[in-house]
Amino acid sequence: MLIIHVHAHVKTECVEAFKKLCVENARNSVNEPGIARFDVVQQADDPTRFVLVEVYRTADAPGKHKETAH
Repeated sequence: MLIIHVHAHVKTECVEAFKKLCVENARNSVNEPGIARFDVVQQADDPTRFVLVEVYRTADAPGKHKETAH
């Protein structure tokens, strides 16, 4: 299993759009056979900061994920 944490600091005016797109991406990503989890976490005390937690079943799954349309 491979776990990747992606930290993002988003401009205030882009937070809602970023959140919407990330949740849609996560919803599609969990349907990929190589992905065990894909979480979107927004920091409570600073809503402009996010962490995407990507949990892959195999070492080659991240590469396959990057090839998807979403």
